[in-house]
Order: sequence, then structure tokens, then C-alpha cells
Amino acid sequence: MMTEKTDKHAPSRRAPSGRALFVPAGALPSLRQLSYLVAVAERLNFTQAAQDCFVTQSTLSSGLKELERTLGAALVERDRRHVLLTPLGRKVVERSRELLGAARDLVAIVRAAAAPMTGMIRLGAIPTIAPFMLPQLVRGARARHSELKLALREDRTATLLERLRAAELDFALIALPYDTTGLLVRELFVEELWLIARMPEKPREPRRLKISGLDTERLLLLEEGHCLREHTLEACGLAERANASGIEATSLVTLVQMVESGLGEALLPQMAIDSGFLARAAVLPQRFAPPVPRRTIALVARQSTTRMAEFELLAALSV
Repeated sequence: MMTEKTDKHAPSRRAPSGRALFVPAGALPSLRQLSYLVAVAERLNFTQAAQDCFVTQSTLSSGLKELERTLGAALVERDRRHVLLTPLGRKVVERSRELLGAARDLVAIVRAAAAPMTGMIRLGAIPTIAPFMLPQLVRGARARHSELKLALREDRTATLLERLRAAELDFALIALPYDTTGLLVRELFVEELWLIARMPEKPREPRRLKISGLDTERLLLLEEGHCLREHTLEACGLAERANASGIEATSLVTLVQMVESGLGEALLPQMAIDSGFLARAAVLPQRFAPPVPRRTIALVARQSTTRMAEFELLAALSV
């Protein structure tokens, strides 16, 4: 009887189906396979993930199966209705984002060395910063370096930092305090938070309020995920909670409209006040007496960023 010879030193693993696999010692997943896995993790939908990767669904599915065979473990659970990551799959996704980010940084190193201060900078900003700071940054960068382009993304802090760590963004403008562990952080300036209330029927002299004197039951908030919500709650010494009315705003525009309607009062960043954002709103902005609630505006990047010259330029243009 003839038997198949195998290398006793070759690592043996189990396929998702339970069949034994003999994986060559040098077998490694490809970056393309890892990108398929990350796309599925973000969408939890094979059709949408394939569209994000610009491939067919069968190509993406085959790539994931090959990745699972290479690693010898199940990463994704799927049936006709649901797509879920296995516990190990979630860990692999996290490491995959890091590896894909490192690969993008590698490409950026070469491009930056060949032509500094040119090409595309992917800049993110939170919604309570983007409309007030990004226009001046774009104009300033264009005036100083005409071949430097800015691709802008507005999103919540958690999403921006996730994309930043995955090298899908180069820099992000956020408000502190926020957990920025492992990132390069440049604090730009500190600004006050103001109170806005419905315009009174009879004009009255502006006066400075005390943060401790606010009626917190009437305090309106942005929905969860917006850092201004956390900054407002912290300033007022409140724990995380929903608005007493059960209504939360999805944007600053909606927040101002809620105040105009008499639903309550809200805190707004000073850059919004100074920008003329409230010019047509029937609300009264008021400053606080010390201790004044504040937030710190910061520009953040990966510690490994290859575009420090551009980072310094944007930091200088922001102050």
C-alpha cells in the first residue's frame, strides 16, 4: 500500500470545516484578503463589502475562504440572513487594520520623499469643528502649496480615530478631552462653551451665568457619539443620560432649532458663535462666569506619520 509522505515539521491546522490542513511554513495572508475581511467587518454584508472593494461578491467570498484556509481558523460566520465575526475574527480584524495602515504608510513614505508638500492629504474633522475651521484650512493650504490637495471627511470622533489608526485618514481635528492613546497629538487652542437660550420677548442686558446655576432638566444635548455631548455633561457635572424630554439633536443646526422652539437650552462652542452661525437664529448666546466650561481643539496623527511637514503646516494654519 502506498502512503502519501508529509513533512512532520510542517504545521498542521484545522480548517473551519474541521478537516486537517497542512499549511506551508511560509504561507501568509495577502493584504487584499485582509482588506476583504475589514470590509466585511465594517458592513456585515457581503454585497456591500464587495462594492467597497470594487470586486464581485464571489471574488470577495473566495478571498475570505482562502484567508481562513491560510490561517486555519474560522473568522466569519455567515448564513442567508446574517453575517457575524467570530471572537477570533474580531481580533484578526483589529490586527488587519494595523497591517493595512502600515502598508499605506509605506506607500506614503516613498511618495512624500519623492515630492513633499504635494498630493492628497486626507483630513477628518468632527461636525462641531468642520464647518468653522475647514474652509480656512483649505484656503490657507492652497495659497501656500498649490499642489497640496485636501480630501475632507466629517464624522464623529470615534470613527475618525479608527480611520486614522487604519491609515484611511492622515490627520484629524478633534476636541479634547478624548482618549488619544498611541497617537501624535498637537493641542492648537482652547475655546469656551457658551449657553444659548431662546431669545426673550423683552431685551435684557447680557450677563455672565454660572455653570452651577443651570437648570439641567432643560439642558438639550446632541445624540450619543458627539463629543460636545460629553463635554456638556462633564461641564455640568452630570453623568451620561438622555435628554429629559427624550429628544436629542443630530447636528448643531437641529440643536439651535430646538432651542429656538423653546424646548430648552444648550451649550455651543465659541467658534460657532464667532462664525456668525447664529446670525438668523432667534437665540441669545451668553458667556459663563468662571469656572468657564472649555474644550481643547487638537490636530492628531499617527505616531508613524510620514507627513510631518504637512502636519506642521495644518497646525500653523489652525491657530
